[in-house]
Formats: sequence, C-alpha cells, structure tokens
Amino acid sequence: MNWKRWRAVPWIDTRSRFVSLVPPNGSLLDLGSSDGSTLRHFAELRPDISLAAADISGSPDSYPAGTEFHRANFESDVLPWSTSKFDAITCMHVVEHLSSARHLLLESARLLKPGGRLYIETPHPKTEAMATVTGEAAGCVTMNFYDDPTHIRPVPVDDLAVLAEQCGLKPMDRGTSRNWIFTAAYPVFRALRMNTRKRYVAQQHWTGWSAFLIAVR
Repeated sequence: MNWKRWRAVPWIDTRSRFVSLVPPNGSLLDLGSSDGSTLRHFAELRPDISLAAADISGSPDSYPAGTEFHRANFESDVLPWSTSKFDAITCMHVVEHLSSARHLLLESARLLKPGGRLYIETPHPKTEAMATVTGEAAGCVTMNFYDDPTHIRPVPVDDLAVLAEQCGLKPMDRGTSRNWIFTAAYPVFRALRMNTRKRYVAQQHWTGWSAFLIAVR
C-alpha cells in the first residue's frame, strides 16, 4: 500500500504517525533498513525529508533515490555521521537481533538533534507463546518469536526505556504498534478462513505483535 494515501490520516499507522511529525524538510536515519520497503513508505509519506540508512547488510540499490547508506555493526561501529545530525531516527525489528542495544542507543543519542526523536519497534514478549504458522502459509511470516532463528531474545519495551534513559534519551511514549486498516481486516480474513500472508500480517496487528518506544534527546 502506497503511504502517499495516508498523508491526510497518518494516525492510521503507528510508524506513519511518527514520520509525519518530522519537521518540514527535516532528516531521518533508518537503522536496519534491510530491503528498503520501510524507507520507500517513508519517502511516499514525506517526500520532503532527506533519508539516510545503515544496516549490517542491506540492499541500498532498492532504497529511495538520494538515500545516504552505510554498512554498520550496531553493537560496535561508530556511525559515520556528525553529532546532532538528524531530526528523527527509526529502528524497526533490530534490537531483538542484538546481544545488547546499549551501543545503538548511545549512537542514536549522539546523532539526534536536541529535541530529535527515536522510534524503536520490536516483537512483544508475548510472541514467545504464539503458534507457528503451519500448512500452506508455513514460512510466510514470523508469528512465534523463535520462528526467526536470528532472534536472540525478546526485549521488553519497559527495559528498553530504562536503557534509553541511561544512554541520554528521555522516553516519551510506548505502546503497541498497529496499522488500523490491517487490524480491521483481520476478522474478515479469519471468517473467510484465508491462509495467506496477508491474513497473518493482519493477525499481527490485531494481536499487538509489535511494541514500540519513542524517546527524545
């Protein structure tokens, strides 16, 4: 779905609401950009902002035009941007892959402008008890936390907030990450007994599969 359609209603999605509040012509760094799908959504929603990205691997050829990309290990590398560079930083589904998020949070605090905001999203600890997808749709989406073998451990948002404060950031909001269109669609998909990736993505939003933390410098 093209996020251009959400410019008038950014509250419909937790991530788009955060990005919508980046100052006009501001700057955003995405940590853990992977295949670039999230970055492309950001560019659709906010074509006025400049984008940068970092990932230990990543696919920069698929990122929006003009995105400044650097490869980095978030547990050890000093990121190659100057202090107080960015208005916003996003970090989706990265911290659960790390032994420690401390270095990532310290770097985020360094890179944010005063008043700049950080958005982190991660699987809720309750995903440890969720059933793995089976049948035709097996492997199409992660439901149980350990369906992804690269996950190390769940990171409770309350613990993340404590660590963020230790690293120079002030937690300002936390909760469940949802897209309300997908959430509303789930009962329909379930009633129709659909066994597709769309159905399970909708279920993630219905159940509150992901949690988020917003912190300010």
